[in-house]
Amino acid sequence: LQNTQPETPRKKPQVLKHSARPLSVTSALCGPEAPPARADAIFRVTMVPGDGVGPELMTAVKEVFRAGDVPVEFEEFHLSEVQHMDSDEKLEEVLTSMKTNRVAMKGKINTPMEFKGELASFEMKIRRRLDLFANVVHVNSLPGYSTRHNNLDLVIIREQTEGEYSSLEHESVPGVIECLKIITREKSRRIAKFAFDYATKKGRNKVTAVHKANIMKLADGLFLQCCAEVAELYPKIKYENIIIDNCCMQLVQNPYQFDVLVMPNLYGNIIDNLAAGLVGGAGVVPGESYSAEYAVFETGARHPFAQAVGRNIANPTAMLLSAANMLHHLNLEYHSNMVSDAVRRVIKQGKVRTRDLGGYSTTGDFVQAVVGNLRHRPLY
Repeated sequence: LQNTQPETPRKKPQVLKHSARPLSVTSALCGPEAPPARADAIFRVTMVPGDGVGPELMTAVKEVFRAGDVPVEFEEFHLSEVQHMDSDEKLEEVLTSMKTNRVAMKGKINTPMEFKGELASFEMKIRRRLDLFANVVHVNSLPGYSTRHNNLDLVIIREQTEGEYSSLEHESVPGVIECLKIITREKSRRIAKFAFDYATKKGRNKVTAVHKANIMKLADGLFLQCCAEVAELYPKIKYENIIIDNCCMQLVQNPYQFDVLVMPNLYGNIIDNLAAGLVGGAGVVPGESYSAEYAVFETGARHPFAQAVGRNIANPTAMLLSAANMLHHLNLEYHSNMVSDAVRRVIKQGKVRTRDLGGYSTTGDFVQAVVGNLRHRPLY
């Protein structure tokens, strides 16, 4: 932006409404103690706190960002199907903001189990409208916190726009419900290609397709066929397939055999939660969802944790790590490393741990410990 006031020594930061990596922001470090380059741009990000402890976790993110001088401005919307904040107008406002900013942080929007006249939840409407077809959950052990399996490092990639989440159910005759599972060649090939591209970019060696083609011979058979076809285009990456029930057992017994797993919608939801339990639970695993244009960052295992609301006991680790991943996506490498390093340092020290990790610290205690471990210099 051109400076219109000659007396002002520096120009006003520009507000960016998209996720493109701007030339005006450089956050690479010359060394471990080097200060970050000055940010000439502020990124605007949509924030949807969701239900349960979502608002508390988002407050933790905002506190850490404020303490770290992170150049991000949040555009916040409260959307809920269980708190009477679920109008179509409000959903359109959220979607408009997400499409404008192209990057969002989202908590879990709780989906009521009772039927209210519409089958598609707000979660599914957002995914479909933004075409957030790929959900990525990186399951990584946290140094300093021991579990049955340590040093885990695997990635779960889930197609999340069709399958059993197609919201196509009807009562054919009284007492008989038909629920349609939709699998298409186009979207199966798309998620398979995403998985192999991810493995190539991240230096991974193997992709495993998870399925139930021995029972659903047509639907999962098509998904498996598409994965095999795409695998032929990536000869340097090893390809395997495994049945979903065996995959669950193998993950519990020997998760080290897996690298990148790709699967249809429902299997991905189950495996995400199982794998999160291997490294500490829903409170420690970040996740993100991608389309060709948009990116939404959230926790890897999506739980509202409603029983913890207002008790100051939720673990903000997953949301803070997800926020760090968002900063990486925005090319704010210094700030991304600053936040993620601070979180991992607190866990490794072992002095401040929330109840889910065997400690007695509150959410506020953990956030303050993270803030105390931030290594940053003023941007201006």
